[in-house]
Amino acid sequence: MTTEPRKILAISSGGGHWVQMLRVLPAFEGHEVVLATVDEAYGVDAPGYELRVIPDANRWNKWALLKSAWAIFRLLRSERPDVVLSTGAAPGFFALRMGRLLGARTIWLDSIANAEKLSLSGERIGPHADLWLTQWPHLAREDGPAHRGATL
Repeated sequence: MTTEPRKILAISSGGGHWVQMLRVLPAFEGHEVVLATVDEAYGVDAPGYELRVIPDANRWNKWALLKSAWAIFRLLRSERPDVVLSTGAAPGFFALRMGRLLGARTIWLDSIANAEKLSLSGERIGPHADLWLTQWPHLAREDGPAHRGATL
């Protein structure tokens, strides 16, 4: 069974979300992957990939959330990905929500750091994702997220 190469927008916040994204990239070999994150300096971690920079945001800064959401919408409209993948946080939430509205398949991989409970973004976006994953078996539930392994 051969699968046509897909265009994947892999979007994450910085720090651990970004590191986790880098660890799952080999799974998408053979596909066109465009990375999006909050700091241009992160591009050195992913040579050979296209990198798009989006404004960082969190739930405490509503103006930054609006700016980030608008930039993500523009990014989705210009890239037209088949799949939107995120490891979190706020930028991933917006990307999955808007990406699905624009016809993309969506994958949410909750942060490895959320070992005791799911992230707030994951709890909110998970039910809207086509594939909702956690890296901790004890956080998997019948109604999602599913556990299929870990990046560590």
